[in-house]
Amino acid sequence: MIQIKRALLSVSDKSGLTDFGKFLHEQGVEILSTGGTLGALQGAGIPAIAIEDYTGFPEIMDGRVKTLHPRIHGGLLALEDRPAHKEAMQQHDIPGIDLVCVNLYPFAATIAKPDVTFEDAIENIDIGGPTMLRAAAKNYGFTAVVCDPADYTLVREAMSAGGVSRELSLSLARKVCNHTA
Repeated sequence: MIQIKRALLSVSDKSGLTDFGKFLHEQGVEILSTGGTLGALQGAGIPAIAIEDYTGFPEIMDGRVKTLHPRIHGGLLALEDRPAHKEAMQQHDIPGIDLVCVNLYPFAATIAKPDVTFEDAIENIDIGGPTMLRAAAKNYGFTAVVCDPADYTLVREAMSAGGVSRELSLSLARKVCNHTA
C-alpha cells in the first residue's frame, strides 16, 4: 500500500482540484504545487508549497523550467526499499513524493484555434508534465499517479480505505502511459 504523505499537484484542467486538495489537506498530506494550480489551491484556503520554495530554485525561462529538478524527480523515482536509493535521498535531502496529479497543457485545443500563432502552439508543448507523469508511472510501486481528474475519486476512496494498493497504482500508471504515448 502506498501511504500518501506528500503530493505534487500541477494541472491545466482544474476540475475537482479544490475538493481533492481539501481532502488531501484533511488527510495531513503535504501539497506541492505550481503556478495556477498553486493559486487555485491557496485561493481556496488549502495550504500548498510552491515548487520553487520546495526545490530552492526559481521558475526560470518564462516557466519553461520549473519542475525539472533532482529534488522533484528523485522523490518521484526513488525505489524506497533499496538502501542505495534511501541513502541518496538522505544525502541530498530528497523526500519521497507519493502522489502526482498532473494533466497536460491543452495542446490539441490550442492548435485547433483558427488564430493560433506558431509561437503559442510551441509554448503549449508540455515538457515537465509528461516527465513527471512518466517518472511517477515508472515508480508505480511507490508513487501513485493521476492524469485524469475523474480518477481523484478512486484515490480518495483508496486513501480512505487505508492506502493506494499496488493494483490501483499500476492501473493509474497504465492510464498515464497510454495518455503520454
